[in-house]
Amino acid sequence: MTLIETRNDALAGRQYIVLNDIRHERPISLVDRPDARVGGSRRRSLESITGMLDRMGCGYLVLDRDKKVIEWNAAARDTLARQGEATDTAVELAAGLRRLVANVPVHLQPGSLSWVVIHSRGDRPVTMNETGVVTPDGTTVVALLDRDNKSAANPRTLQRMFGLTSAETQLALRLAHGDAPLEIARSWHLSRTTIRSQLASLFAKTDTRRQAELVALLGRISVLP
Repeated sequence: MTLIETRNDALAGRQYIVLNDIRHERPISLVDRPDARVGGSRRRSLESITGMLDRMGCGYLVLDRDKKVIEWNAAARDTLARQGEATDTAVELAAGLRRLVANVPVHLQPGSLSWVVIHSRGDRPVTMNETGVVTPDGTTVVALLDRDNKSAANPRTLQRMFGLTSAETQLALRLAHGDAPLEIARSWHLSRTTIRSQLASLFAKTDTRRQAELVALLGRISVLP
């Protein structure tokens, strides 16, 4: 799918990129609402989109044709809360989104998926519309991506992608968190030689040569489910 940046024709004003672990909280769904009026096949299309965003750890808000928030997930609440917004109700979420994009001219197109990417608190967000996405008539999905919220890569994904051992996976996650190899060795009561051997194996399996390259790679992988 193609992402097209439309600074003058975007959503509600900002873009957020959120990578939170939101599995602890069940998304609020339209099917829980007695007044939901979404057809079967289009409902499945919407659930496919929101499910994908949920697995990525990305926040999302679903708006009706009146731009009222009718569905959201925990990551969206966390993202807006980090911007200092109240997030207890749909009304507060909608108000938080409006304030977030207040200084960025955007247009939320019914039936579309729009991305709001936040680089840091107080900065103007970047907005994008994704083509080829079909949501129920009058419904808009706003994905919130918070670049400042750095999440760790999924350990199982790391192991599957690179064939890492459990020890190598845990070392990779500690390095991505910013811990130094010698600090890790002390906390795990391992020798420097053991940690260096595991680090060398990590470099070989991930086709990286330095710790900075490895950490950058792990950062990119963190968006994967």
